[in-house]
Amino acid sequence: MSLLLGIDLGTSAVKALLFDLPTGSTLAHASVEHPASFPGPGWSEQNPRDWWSAAAGAIGQVLARVGPGDAARIGAIGLSGQMHGSVLLPRVAADHPARAAEGGEVVRPAILWNDQRTARECAEIEAAAGGRSAMVALTGNAALTGFTAPKLLWVRRHEPAAWARVGMVLLPKDYLRWRLTGALATDAGDASGTLLFDLDRRAWATDLSLALGIDPSLLPPVLESQAIAGRVSPWAASQTGLPTGIPVVAGSGDNMCAAVGVGVVSPGAVLASLGTSGVILAHADAPTRDPGVPGSSSAGRLQGLCAATGPRGWCALGCMLSAGASLKWARGVLAPDAAYDDLLADAARVPPGCGGLVFLPYLTGERCPHPDPEARGGWIGLTARHTPAHLIRAVLEGVAFGMAQILDLASACGVAPASVRLTGGGARSPLWRQIHADALGVAVESAGGEEGGCALGAALLAASAAGWPEPLPDLCRRVIVATDRLDPDPRAAERLMPAREAFDRLYADLRPACRALARGG
Repeated sequence: MSLLLGIDLGTSAVKALLFDLPTGSTLAHASVEHPASFPGPGWSEQNPRDWWSAAAGAIGQVLARVGPGDAARIGAIGLSGQMHGSVLLPRVAADHPARAAEGGEVVRPAILWNDQRTARECAEIEAAAGGRSAMVALTGNAALTGFTAPKLLWVRRHEPAAWARVGMVLLPKDYLRWRLTGALATDAGDASGTLLFDLDRRAWATDLSLALGIDPSLLPPVLESQAIAGRVSPWAASQTGLPTGIPVVAGSGDNMCAAVGVGVVSPGAVLASLGTSGVILAHADAPTRDPGVPGSSSAGRLQGLCAATGPRGWCALGCMLSAGASLKWARGVLAPDAAYDDLLADAARVPPGCGGLVFLPYLTGERCPHPDPEARGGWIGLTARHTPAHLIRAVLEGVAFGMAQILDLASACGVAPASVRLTGGGARSPLWRQIHADALGVAVESAGGEEGGCALGAALLAASAAGWPEPLPDLCRRVIVATDRLDPDPRAAERLMPAREAFDRLYADLRPACRALARGG
């Protein structure tokens, strides 16, 4: 029973990874895409049943790539997933979860982490908590539009018939576990991203739920990430090819699993993830809260969350909404037929600072360091001498500047990293890694393998459930090796400085115009 299966439910695909504990190596991995819908401006939804189809497909592909006896050697399964989504199950699922798991019915499509429709509901939540500072003191977080609780209030207000049918609220990866095992549960890390969780007690904030009119019975039991939450059911085994009875642990949100997958499991260690979104995560051994600027309403720009490492682990996290998504968008509008490698090669020939061109990556609003769904993106400083290569490099630099702003916030909360472990699809680019080193002002390293850290982190969280005696920090130190260290280039960093200083001013300078444009369009 020396193999671990990690499953990561991402925004665009489900990834599965089979990991060999004794050798510390990945035997196989696979990815299956699933669709999304955008039924309104700033809205983002997915059908959870599509997640299950993609997960079953990815698991089947992984098992097909290894020997016929390897499935029997899987000792446990770990889950990672996109955070903050609202999966609304009908009452029958709460009353008869094992039986209902086979059909996987949901009340409505899941509203995703990057959905921006809930500004009104966020204001109501903070008012019910006694203000933003009180909200941050209790949950570690300000009420942001991407979080789960405001989505519940939105459904209740705008779709009362659907809300009347709800019997259980799950997070996205918990839906996959329910389909796998028939058991309803979540973990402390994912739960701490709902705005309904007491960060210090690592338990649901029942008084806040009641103040918001949310019945606490709609919220699932909370486990620590390495605890067994269920076992693969006979029905799920028939759908995936997995043996019946494999333990499935609680797992955690994708950011916390990514941290485990790159070895960020001790205080002072920092993860920078360049996926669809851009994330800075700093590990801590005590609850972390961002107090904001004194005399302002800026508390909670960073999120305080529970880490996946156990009951004495927390983290400070900041998420910019469009990191890799900014590059994908720019390619789509500038050169949809061009390969990313060709675009990046052209961008590498542009000097740092892009000749006075700055890109604001607020394509779907922003979360950190500016919690503003009405923020808007754009290139600032365009002149006739700028080429498509300048535009692409400005995107790379603008994303790095946003990540640097988040790291600055973490540093103000006591984080002083000697280096940052960079992961995600964007981290495969040497150019983008170097730009991050120059913008962040610290060395960046790669870790976790090309297949990504989330699925690997989910797999490692399942080690103890498989009977593996090695503590998680020791296991991470053994199997995760940092590579491709890039130190900041002082000359490049100096040339970036005027663009960074302009970037830091532009959000505030353009905010009135962006709000007018957002409300007029």
